[in-house]
Amino acid sequence: MENISKIFKAIVRGIVDSLKGCLAIVSLDKSIKEKEERGSPSTQQYVKIQKPSATSKQPVKTKQEGKILKRTLQCCGLNGGVFLLSILFFDHGFLPLLQYFLMIIFGHTSEIGQTVWSITHSFLSIIFRTLWILPLMILSKLVNSLWFQDIADSAYRYSCGRPQLLPNIGKLVADVTFSVLIQAFFVIQTCLVNYFPVAPFGYIFALIHNCLLYSLYSFEYKMYNMGWELHKRLNFIESNWPYFIGFGLPLAILTSLTPSYILSGCIFSILFPLLIISANEASPVTNSTPGRLPLFSLVIFLSNTVFHKTLAPMEKNRVNTTKSS
Repeated sequence: MENISKIFKAIVRGIVDSLKGCLAIVSLDKSIKEKEERGSPSTQQYVKIQKPSATSKQPVKTKQEGKILKRTLQCCGLNGGVFLLSILFFDHGFLPLLQYFLMIIFGHTSEIGQTVWSITHSFLSIIFRTLWILPLMILSKLVNSLWFQDIADSAYRYSCGRPQLLPNIGKLVADVTFSVLIQAFFVIQTCLVNYFPVAPFGYIFALIHNCLLYSLYSFEYKMYNMGWELHKRLNFIESNWPYFIGFGLPLAILTSLTPSYILSGCIFSILFPLLIISANEASPVTNSTPGRLPLFSLVIFLSNTVFHKTLAPMEKNRVNTTKSS
């Protein structure tokens, strides 16, 4: 009974901590700017020395602007104001209006009208998704990755100082590559458990997977800046799974409200910056459960197999070619 109580408290604590980003974003950005004005070295960029001129003999300093609120608003503007609203307008504004005019022209019960509408709907949907949604999705992914990193780095520098990155470039590349493989396989695993034949366990299993995945996404920036390698990050999340299930639960529920992958991605991109801030400010509850939840074990095995059979030989061949030349 005591273990159940600890697990429940850790889940609740995770939920509460995940929501703190909404409250912390404005005050954190303000605190960063105030710290910069006091000349704090932890949030100040390198001093840029210019050659003395006739009018000035003093070096010029450039300070880092508070970026957290700005970047978050940009994420909301791109993913919500441009991406999401354009989809909603097309699906629930433009297409219904066009269907209404076609039904007036051909008649509501006309088979010709229904055929024309069916062809028109399919053609416009393909054109819209090919010429607008796909390019915008690719652009959004690229821009979001830069903005998310900017938010995480600014928050970490303010709270903890200079990031402690991995010691060498080889470990950095291997860590990033392996992390991408694990996350890709874990997404596939999440989709598969959703088809568990006994309802509602499929939905619950997939929800738990998404909670841990979103927590990994959120805390990975902080753990990476702390110098934690991937195996340590995954082990920490599996060992303290109640807290991380609670932390990812609000976003996992919101993204599951729509069956559309695109709309779900928009919701994720709008709210995810808040989770980055929440993770940076959070202190995860540890030792709340007697055992790990090894949901990443299978994907780690698969990623190891792929890495050693494909990427490792390619890297070895590249090194041998470099030595021979």
